[in-house]
Amino acid sequence: MLKKAICSIICMMFLFILSSVVSAQVRPSTFSVTPYFGGYLFDKDQKLRNSPVGGINLGYNFTKYFGVEASGEYIDTKYDLTSPHSRSTGVGNYRLDGIFNLIPDSRLVPFVFAGFGGQSIDYPKNVTDRTASAVDYGAGLKFFFTDWLALRADVRQIYIFDDNRKDIEYTLGFSFYFGGSKPAPFSRTEPIAEPVPAPMAKEKVEEKVVIMASEPKVDAKFMVALTEPKIIILAFEDVHFDFDQSTLKPEAQTILKRNIRFLKDNPNAKVRIAGYTSTSGTEAYNQKLSERRASAVKAYLIYEGLITPDRLSTIGYGETNPAVYEAAPKELYSSAAKANMRVLFEIVVQ
Repeated sequence: MLKKAICSIICMMFLFILSSVVSAQVRPSTFSVTPYFGGYLFDKDQKLRNSPVGGINLGYNFTKYFGVEASGEYIDTKYDLTSPHSRSTGVGNYRLDGIFNLIPDSRLVPFVFAGFGGQSIDYPKNVTDRTASAVDYGAGLKFFFTDWLALRADVRQIYIFDDNRKDIEYTLGFSFYFGGSKPAPFSRTEPIAEPVPAPMAKEKVEEKVVIMASEPKVDAKFMVALTEPKIIILAFEDVHFDFDQSTLKPEAQTILKRNIRFLKDNPNAKVRIAGYTSTSGTEAYNQKLSERRASAVKAYLIYEGLITPDRLSTIGYGETNPAVYEAAPKELYSSAAKANMRVLFEIVVQ
């Protein structure tokens, strides 16, 4: 009955996993350390009481699918036969398993494993101790909180080559991961390609006024700049976008609403939305991210009814034309990288 219940729970959890795949979490070339605890069910022929079990697991992932694990554990139990002495019995299990991750590109990863090892039992006084070889197999789940920490649950059966005894073990522990390489970020949605607008005629550009969205009195400066024909560049800097994101933060939306509404009083004004990124990541990825940022802002303006689509155009520059040179592109949150995570609104007032 217990075996059937455990198998049913595992099957339901596997079905849940198949419907909830997210970003990759299992990484190749990583070491793991997993302290664990749980319960141990002895074969009734062993005359030992079911008891708690505790142990530690050391692992290595050759690929995101396949790895090996070595573990050792101890069970403090009681010998069921009547004895004039203490019935306290110590059981030690040790094994080497191969593990296969069924869905490594998921935050919740199901896995199966099998291996071999042994069991040593230290019986009470006047009872002969025993050591036997064993094989084990089972399945489990790992839920990744971060790239280096996961909650792990295992269920295994241990077959002992001594009178064909079968034990069952269920455990819960935390896995800590070290080493390996973090996968490059990727986007689930591809930006909608838009035709690149023709460059603005240089002969019509008399002056450019750059207004930083985070500087003081931005509304007053914006209104003054609108009084004369020129290109007004309203720059939303790194504080208005998160790393690798294209969604405007609430404070950026507030600034945008206040300033764009002034354009309704000037029907000749056009807005070109230009997206930029830092240099972290590939050139192709950054190009798509800059286009996605510009398209997301355009969609926000149209959805809020702030400006009609015919007065808007978008363009993505990727990591080209950075505001600040990035000497160390791998430093994702350097001041230079943050300065380049921006969207500029080029407002042409005629």
